[in-house]
Amino acid sequence: MRRSLHAAHVYMILGVISGLYYRELTKAHHFEGETQLSVVHTHLLALGMLVFLIVLALDKLFRLSGSRHFTAFFWTYNAGLALTVLTMTYRGTMTVLGHSVPEAVSGIAGLGHIVITVGLVLLFTLLGKRVPATHTAADPEAVAESV
Repeated sequence: MRRSLHAAHVYMILGVISGLYYRELTKAHHFEGETQLSVVHTHLLALGMLVFLIVLALDKLFRLSGSRHFTAFFWTYNAGLALTVLTMTYRGTMTVLGHSVPEAVSGIAGLGHIVITVGLVLLFTLLGKRVPATHTAADPEAVAESV
């Protein structure tokens, strides 16, 4: 569980720093156009901090972190998010600075999103194994025991 808490904390810090970086870089270069830097902050806070806070709560309820599936989810998801955020930061910075961006950067960002998706599939697979099956309303004792 501490791993999820630490990940959420790191993503919160990176999210705040990326927002500051976006604001200061665009201000320093008098840039007023569209840039991917504007959404790096949101990606880090939503896909990083908030996801890991939710995973922390799910871990508390269903003891997820003790399994190798959790470890696979954790590292796969983090690798995908890091790849995505790094390519977005690179593209956004190059846009603000007025440089062209190689087309391969879009492919790498797409790969990052695919890796995030694989991480989410691993998480849902683990949840499917840990969350108890629902009980029918015809068996009130089973429902009471599961709560």
